[in-house]
Amino acid sequence: MMKIRKADERGHADHGWLDSRHTFSFADYHDPDQMGFRSLRVINEDRVRPGQGFGTHGHSDMEIISYVLEGALEHRDSMGTGAVLRPGEVQKMSAGTGIQHSEFNASREQPVHFYQIWLHPDRRGLKPTYEQKAFPLEDRRGLLRVVASPTGEEGSLTLHQDARLFIGAIEPGGELSHSLKADRFAWIQVAQGEVRLNGQDLRAGDGAAVWTEPRLTLASRRGGEVLLFDMA
Repeated sequence: MMKIRKADERGHADHGWLDSRHTFSFADYHDPDQMGFRSLRVINEDRVRPGQGFGTHGHSDMEIISYVLEGALEHRDSMGTGAVLRPGEVQKMSAGTGIQHSEFNASREQPVHFYQIWLHPDRRGLKPTYEQKAFPLEDRRGLLRVVASPTGEEGSLTLHQDARLFIGAIEPGGELSHSLKADRFAWIQVAQGEVRLNGQDLRAGDGAAVWTEPRLTLASRRGGEVLLFDMA
């Protein structure tokens, strides 16, 4: 089974400094039929103008992942972390008992384009933590690279949830595949380019919920990049 969420069906918020597309209900955008999928709660595709950003605000009991496609995102938090996230790098915060943070476009000239993703943790009251790691294009080209997992396997970031995030770059004319166990669910988000998923055409911004499909085949004539979540 597959349920496609088209890019132009998403919620949209234009704040001037921020242009945000919401795959699931978020902030002022509410759709009772789009409250998340399995442990996924938020998938926002954000574009932030130069020198602008999200002021200090708080979260708790949420696993928060950021992935930059273009530009540079500056992060600061109440744990004393200061970092800049660039394309090919993945950031994960476990908000746990509570964390304050801010995210700003680190450039005064170029916009930043990134995905912000939230997952429910497997338990509440965790100690807040921060991780960031680079996954160069050569490590993702022609394969699905695990970048976050419950065990931190293969050098991935650690998620407090029975979910794995893979990022794959598909070469023009190339194909990737992923085996999905009978009791597992997948969400595929097309980050860039165009992809054909099990015979269904998807473009940048499109997402798809998949279950009871033992094999996922991702092909692209022109090239593309996908985020794939494999979840309980």
